[in-house]
Amino acid sequence: MIALLEPLFQGEHARHGEALQCAPQPPSDAIGVAELLQHPARLLDLLHRQARHLGAGTSDLRPVASAWSLEYLGMWLPPMVAGASVLQHAFPAAPDEVWVRFDEHGDPLGFHIRELGRPMHGTSVAQRYGPMFWQHLEPLFETLRRLTRLAPKILWSNAARHLETILDEALSLTGGAAPVAHDRDRLLRDATWPQKRIHPLYAPLRRVAHPKAGGRETVELHRHCCLNHLLPEETHCGRCPLAPAHRKDRKERTEALAQDA
Repeated sequence: MIALLEPLFQGEHARHGEALQCAPQPPSDAIGVAELLQHPARLLDLLHRQARHLGAGTSDLRPVASAWSLEYLGMWLPPMVAGASVLQHAFPAAPDEVWVRFDEHGDPLGFHIRELGRPMHGTSVAQRYGPMFWQHLEPLFETLRRLTRLAPKILWSNAARHLETILDEALSLTGGAAPVAHDRDRLLRDATWPQKRIHPLYAPLRRVAHPKAGGRETVELHRHCCLNHLLPEETHCGRCPLAPAHRKDRKERTEALAQDA
């Protein structure tokens, strides 16, 4: 594990810190993110391997691409976000600075950088997260869209759900550190950020109320459905905005929430 990350990723969290490695040379079996973008056939091969692993066909790769992106984001974002928000340190994120190892199913095994990047104390969210979003994720998501027709809003929603979990965990571990809270609100709650660009991570919070013993239970929904229910033997998750349980009697639940507000 990168020494900078060791204090943040102890015990059960260690595997998340170990997902990012740094050494002068990437592993011989690693693929550069830039290569995946320049040669989409390499990325398509990963998706086909993922489809076989999930028991899905290849005629509609949208749910496969979404599932693959959740694995990719779930491994890459924790150490990157911990660096950017907790340590105020930017690890390299541009496609030509990041390599990835994949298993036989197309899932990422780990990420590799050749340099540690630089401290960025006192810099803006845009400066610390810009390369992560606009240089790395945006072109990756666009390539996935071209290959599979998966709407980028679903991919950004997948990123947002991981970011929210990571930043909430970081808040808990740091005792509610103000810089982390600021980053979370800016990234996920501020519709005006970033300037001169549509904010793909932002969406109004959507809540539904369900009756339960003694009252009602409020559930905060994901921004968009990840299409998991289109995979074999899978269903909507508990926070899916398209789940039947959250769609029926919507008017009644909306009215109930209005009364609670």
